[in-house]
Amino acid sequence: MESASIAVPPATPVDRSAPGEKGLKAGAIGYMSNLVIAVASTAPAYSLATTLGFVVAVGGIGTHAPAVLIVSFIPILFISLAYRYLNLADPDAGTSFAWATRSMGPHMGWINGWAIFLADVIVMASLADIASVYSFQLVGWNSAANSTTAIIIGCIVWIVLMTWICYRGIELSARIQALLLSTECLILGIFSVVALVNTYGNLHGSIKPEFDWFNPFALSSTALVGGILLGIFIYWGWDSGVAVNEESENPAEGPGRAAVLSTILLVLIYVLVATSAQADAGPHFLSSHSGDVLSALGGRVFGGGILDKLLLFSVLTSASASTQTTILPTARTTISMASWGALPKAFGRVHPRNLTPSFSTVMMGAVSIVWTVALLLSSSPTNILGDSITGLGFAILFYYGFTGLACVVYYRRELFKSARRAIFVGLVPLAGFGGMAYIFVKSFITVSKAGYNYSPPLLGIQLPIVIGIGGLLLGLVFMVMQWIYMPDFFKRKLQTADPAILEEHLDHVTT
Repeated sequence: MESASIAVPPATPVDRSAPGEKGLKAGAIGYMSNLVIAVASTAPAYSLATTLGFVVAVGGIGTHAPAVLIVSFIPILFISLAYRYLNLADPDAGTSFAWATRSMGPHMGWINGWAIFLADVIVMASLADIASVYSFQLVGWNSAANSTTAIIIGCIVWIVLMTWICYRGIELSARIQALLLSTECLILGIFSVVALVNTYGNLHGSIKPEFDWFNPFALSSTALVGGILLGIFIYWGWDSGVAVNEESENPAEGPGRAAVLSTILLVLIYVLVATSAQADAGPHFLSSHSGDVLSALGGRVFGGGILDKLLLFSVLTSASASTQTTILPTARTTISMASWGALPKAFGRVHPRNLTPSFSTVMMGAVSIVWTVALLLSSSPTNILGDSITGLGFAILFYYGFTGLACVVYYRRELFKSARRAIFVGLVPLAGFGGMAYIFVKSFITVSKAGYNYSPPLLGIQLPIVIGIGGLLLGLVFMVMQWIYMPDFFKRKLQTADPAILEEHLDHVTT
C-alpha cells in the first residue's frame, strides 16, 4: 500500500527589491538619527565657509545674502515634501532611483540613481580636501596644509576612516554624526552670538542688520538667480536622512518627516550665521575671502585664541561628517539598484555581521579616493575643485527635480480627490520640479559664458559643463551597457501609488 503524498506548496521567492528585504539592519536608528544625518549631510559649517563669500560676490546682491538663502530654501522645501510623500508609499533605500523607476519607468529611474552617485563622488574631493587642510591648520602644521602631497595623504586617510565607519554599522555612523553635528552647531551658535554682540558694540566698523537684508524683492532677477545657483548647493544633502529609511524604526513615516524638518532647521542656521557674519565684517570682507569666509572671520570675531581654533574645528567636523554621510546614501542607492537588477549583484552584497552594504561602501570609498587624487594632482587643483562644485550642481538639480515630478506622476490618480492632495502632493512638488528645471537651464547658460569659471575650457567646453553635463551623459552610456547585459530590469512596467496611502497619512493626519 502506497503512503499518501502530501502536496507542499512551492515557496514564494523573496523580492529582494522590496523595502526591508535587502538585508540591511531594520529598526537600527530612530527619528532623531534620521534628522541628524539629514542636517549633517549638508555640512552647514563647510557649506557656509566655502559658499557664503561667493553668494555675496554675485553682482547686485551686496547685503542681501540672507534674502538669497531664504529664497533658495523654497524649492528645496518643495522637493522635501515630494520625498515625504514618496517615502510614505515606498520606503526604499534607493529613494529617487526607486521612485522614478516606479512612476516614470526604469530608464528614468536608472539615470536618477546615476545622478545621485555622480554628485556624491564629485563632492567627495572638495570635502576630503577641506578636512585634510583644516586638520593640518588646526594643529598649526602650515607646511603640510600647503603641501599637495600631505593634503592628498590626509584626504586618503579621511576617506578611508569614514568608509570604515560606514562599513562597521549604521548605529556607529549615527552616533558619530550626532556628536559631530552637536559640536558643529554649538560652535556656529557661539560664533553668531559673539559676532552680533560685536556688531551692537560697534566694534571694528561692523554694520547693524536691517530688514532690507531679508527682502528678495530688492534684488534684480539676474542677481537673485545668480545667488540661488549657489544657494541650492548649500542646502544639498538633507536627502541622506531618507536613504537610510530601510534601517529606520519607522521607515515610511520618520525619514520623510525628518527630511522636511531638516530643511527648516537649515534655513534657520544659514540665515543666522550669514546675518551675523555680514553684520560683523560687511559684504566686502566676505567676498574678499570667498574661498573660506569662516577661517578669515575667526580671528576678527574671536580675536584669536581657543574660540578661533574651535571655529576651524567646526568646519573640520562638518566636512568629515559630510564625507561620511555622502558615502552612506551612495552605498544604499547602489545596493537598491543591484537588488532591482539594475546593477551587477556584487553591489547588493551585505556584510553578514554589520548588515551594511559591504561591496557598495568599499567601492564608493575607492572611487572617491581615485577621483580626489586625480583632481589634486591636476595642474590647478584649486580651480578645478571650484569648477567641480559648480558642475555637480547639474546632477543635484537633475535628481531633485525629477523626484518632484515623480511624486506628481506616481500619485496622479489621487491628486484631484481633494484640494489638499492637489496642493501638497501635486502642485507643491510640481513647483519644485519647475524651479529646479529653471535653475538647471539658467545654470547652463551662465557657466557657458567665457571667463565665468575658474579653469580654462576643455576642448572648447567650460569645465563645469564637462563635469556636470558630461557626467550625466556618461551615465547614459553606462545605462545602455546595463540595458544590453541586464535587460530584465528595463522591462518593468509603470506603477501608481496605493490610494490608501494618502487616505491614511494626508486626509486624516497633518503633514
